[in-house]
Amino acid sequence: MKKIKILGIVGSFRKESFNKQLALEVKKLLEDSVEFTLLDFQDVPFFNQDLEANAPDAVKRVRSEVKNADALWIFTPEYNQFFPGVLNNLIDWLSRPASKSEKQVLSGKIVTISGMSPGMCGTMLAQHHLISLLNYLNMKVMSNPKVAIPSAMNMIKDGKVDFKMSSGFILNQINSFIDFIEKNNKNI
Repeated sequence: MKKIKILGIVGSFRKESFNKQLALEVKKLLEDSVEFTLLDFQDVPFFNQDLEANAPDAVKRVRSEVKNADALWIFTPEYNQFFPGVLNNLIDWLSRPASKSEKQVLSGKIVTISGMSPGMCGTMLAQHHLISLLNYLNMKVMSNPKVAIPSAMNMIKDGKVDFKMSSGFILNQINSFIDFIEKNNKNI
């Protein structure tokens, strides 16, 4: 059995983003049971149909990384009750076919979502909107169990997020997602 490849996508470019810390916590908890990497997409330009036919190199690179992953794990903040523009921009590029002979790389891709925010609702509204979009794009979405951690500022210890109170929820999502990947990917 080959090792599962999960590509993490963090919807925030902030250096000490809560969601980047959550993604790194998931990576730590996964240990070496899967190959988990984070997608760096800060160099992806704003989507522009004028560039679509000859996509920039950064877009080609992220398409390739998504295509080569067995599954995606999106970590989204919630901005104004929605997911961030940088994440939407990435999805806009990934939702377009690379050529007339290829389908878009998100179709059929396995995905789950987690998130945390300083607000009281965690990222439930952003996740709800994102799940609608991912379903529209024909992705295989594991929408439950969810991890939507609220009140992130109350979890800061020594400058970093302490996930002790949330670790059971995170582990539950990890185990459920691994099962979901194995059931939905015939190549594993």
